[in-house]
Amino acid sequence: MTTTERTPAQSVAGIEMGGTKVVCAIGSGPQDLRERTVIPTTSPDETLGAVSDWLQARLDEGEDLAALGVASFGPVCLDEADPAYGRITTTPKPGWRDTDVVGRLRERFGLPVGWDTDVNGAALAEQRWGAGQGVGSVVYLTVGTGIGGGAVLDGRPVHGLLHPEMGHVLVERHSDDAYDGRCPYHGRCAEGMASGPAFADRYGTRLELLDPARQAEAAQLAGYYIGQVTAALVLILSPQRIVVGGGVPHLPGALEATRAAMVGRLGGYISRHEITGDAGDYVVAPGLGDDAGVLGAIALGLDVSG
Repeated sequence: MTTTERTPAQSVAGIEMGGTKVVCAIGSGPQDLRERTVIPTTSPDETLGAVSDWLQARLDEGEDLAALGVASFGPVCLDEADPAYGRITTTPKPGWRDTDVVGRLRERFGLPVGWDTDVNGAALAEQRWGAGQGVGSVVYLTVGTGIGGGAVLDGRPVHGLLHPEMGHVLVERHSDDAYDGRCPYHGRCAEGMASGPAFADRYGTRLELLDPARQAEAAQLAGYYIGQVTAALVLILSPQRIVVGGGVPHLPGALEATRAAMVGRLGGYISRHEITGDAGDYVVAPGLGDDAGVLGAIALGLDVSG
């Protein structure tokens, strides 16, 4: 990573809030990403206190920040007309329900705060700087501890009544899979069937600890379920590219299985050349790697920096 010469107030602080850790950085894009730090996600007071201390230290060192950007685990409130705007809402994470993230940061630092979900942020970063460059509509799907998705259309994250919850799309169970799903709300939704913990339930251990034969089996099963989600996204949102990240798709063969399942599920109904072959240029791996989330937060900050 390089540090570029900057005009005053050109940079922003990006804060990627995950369920187990918070990643913070200063910058303006992939070539200007610095002062990166990782803070454990514990209680709201402890975690946001540590984030604020990190920000204050950067300001004390002379950083001239134009804004802050926060890409958070959810659900979150994105409706600026709602009194709950800027809060994490009905999360199952203990202690975090109704946490006012944006309000705390605005009060402490007096800076504009860009605010969205972690996956919408990652989608924005991939569309702007990563695997979605050059196309107007991108979906980012992450498959790991949970499954989440974000969408960017014409450079803007998709919002509506809430925000996309793509991981809770119901899926058809594979004929060879006896697993009932682990989602407490929907049982056999995509997250309930294809998240990392769902495979740990099936195999009794984490995916990375399985022998190659079982990893290959898990990759095919993951692709079967994730492919159903991507097929639904093609029919509902019709994005120009789908980026699939997270730990589960890193399994050898999982991305290929996802593409094949999507094409099979669509059954030839969509005749676009991008998805009538192997869809290798349509369903792709992230271009920004592990930096997609924090760069999404940077992008959110830049968009409110004026």
